[in-house]
Parts: sequence; structure tokens; C-alpha cells
Amino acid sequence: MSESKQVTPEEAQQLISQGHVYVDVRSEPEFEAGHPPGALNVPISNATPAGMTPNPEFLEVMQRAFGKSERIILGCKGGPRSRRAAQQLLAAGFTEIAEMSAGFSGGRDAFGRPQPGWISAGLPVETGKPPGQSYADVKERSAR
Repeated sequence: MSESKQVTPEEAQQLISQGHVYVDVRSEPEFEAGHPPGALNVPISNATPAGMTPNPEFLEVMQRAFGKSERIILGCKGGPRSRRAAQQLLAAGFTEIAEMSAGFSGGRDAFGRPQPGWISAGLPVETGKPPGQSYADVKERSAR
């Protein structure tokens, strides 16, 4: 299994402009509160009264909605969920996976140093569930 490419928010924005698809793996309420423009929402876990629980449909939805060689950038809030998503997708045979490791809100590198996320980098933000971008809409998408 290969590793995902790590990208900064600025690099992610550049890749999006070149046709990469940004998949936000945060929960639906987090996605609706703010996400990179054009992002698609496929939660890797869902908030429940017992805390965050894995989304059992994650891999199935991703395999139906995206081709194995589609260029995908994964992002979450601060890194752990997108890392888990990247591992699952690479193990399933996806080949073009990049991970915005600092996430939407920012994270920390392996040495504990703060890394700016999408918001702190001052990049544009979209809110709500734009048509075609919500989890329900992505479930209806077919691989390109």
C-alpha cells in the first residue's frame, strides 16, 4: 500500500483548481458549518449520543462515487479522520490520494508544532449543503 501525499491548505486549493476533488470526511453538521468551496461530504464517522462512531458506509460510498484513479484530496478538522480515510482508500486500491493533514481548523505536525488549517490560512469558505455536495448527494454520484 502506498502512502497518501501530504498537502498544505494552499497546495490543496491549487490542486482543486487543477481538477482534484476535495472530500470532506467530517460529520454532516461540521461540513454544513463551513468547508472549502466545491467540497463533497462523505463522513468517515458520525456524531451519536455515545460520541463519534465509524460510518459503516464510508468505503462503499467512496467506491461507488469515485474511480480508483480519481484525484482526491481528503480533509477533516485537524488530521486524524482524513488520515484514517486515506489508509482505508489506499488499502482499497485508490491511487491518487492527497491528504490535507492540518485539516479545516488546523492541526499539529509530528513534533507537536501547530499547522495552519484551511480557515487559518485565510482561504475561502462555503457553508450549508450546496446542491451536489451533501452526503446524500454524493451517495447518488457515480464514478467519473
